[in-house]
Amino acid sequence: MSEDGSSGANASDNEGITRRRVLLAGGTSLAAIGGGRALYNTTLGYGQFGRGTNLEAQDLPSVVTEHLSPRYDEEIEGTQVQADGNAVFVGETDWLTFDEGTSREAAELDAEFGLDDRLRSLFDDLSAFHAGEYTFEFHQPSGFFDRFDDGEPRREVVTAIRRYADRTVDPAIVEQFTGTDPSDVAELVAGLTEGFRKHTSYDVPRYLAGSIEDNVIFGAADLREHFEDDVTFEALLESEGTGIFCWELVYRSIEGFQALRPTRQSIPVAACYVSDRRHKHAFTGLLSALRVDGELRLPMTFLDYTHSTLYDDVRVTRILGEGLAAYDDGHRADEVYW
Repeated sequence: MSEDGSSGANASDNEGITRRRVLLAGGTSLAAIGGGRALYNTTLGYGQFGRGTNLEAQDLPSVVTEHLSPRYDEEIEGTQVQADGNAVFVGETDWLTFDEGTSREAAELDAEFGLDDRLRSLFDDLSAFHAGEYTFEFHQPSGFFDRFDDGEPRREVVTAIRRYADRTVDPAIVEQFTGTDPSDVAELVAGLTEGFRKHTSYDVPRYLAGSIEDNVIFGAADLREHFEDDVTFEALLESEGTGIFCWELVYRSIEGFQALRPTRQSIPVAACYVSDRRHKHAFTGLLSALRVDGELRLPMTFLDYTHSTLYDDVRVTRILGEGLAAYDDGHRADEVYW
């Protein structure tokens, strides 16, 4: 869908522009002038004319890891533990490099500082990651959660994988918005769906304004800016039915999934922003980590809260389904940001 993350507008710029007028203008203009281009931009490019253009056909590991640079900075039992791409650092004087250090040395440091095996776990998993000794697994949401019936969850490396929007919102706000305990990740997935449906609607007027901007006037003016509202969790709770866009849904979902430390989650997850430049769309990725028979595995799934919210808005969930599961041939990933 043709969406953009442009900034808000000054109130004086909004005079004379209403959602009704844009809807009317958008419908007429797109049908008469830009309909063909809008159709091309929104519906093609998922593999109809070749492979490698949707999540099921892409080389997903290379896309997922392009911007993935684990970093760690946590206090464990009163000791600061940090990690970058080369080494882990314990306190002010001790460190182990990934290319020369050993798991035994990490265990010794762990015992010396009383780190409850968390340092050794972090060192082992980051060493495997930087050596390329891991395997991605891509699942539908149900399969993603079923995966944890087997194996040992690896919470420290998930903490290191998290990047932006980590623990930036009050978990109580997330619980209020979703009606679920944010520590239960499976329930939170569904809770965010219900929260977005209850407190927001997909911003069709802004979408039409953007379609006109992209397909009719070809960027000559910023039409989307006239429709942007405050879409923080607090604002959404205070103003029912706020119009929201795909990238805003992604940001809120990432904040929700990362409101708590992985050590407090039922399944440790890192959330990411998946960008589909071809269709100017964005959706959410969820990644976790576990060891199975000693091997580091990274299960991952994809969620589209835009489709889920929009399908509910137009009452087509009985026909099209929930619209949440995004690991299919109708989504693609050009960039993944952590």
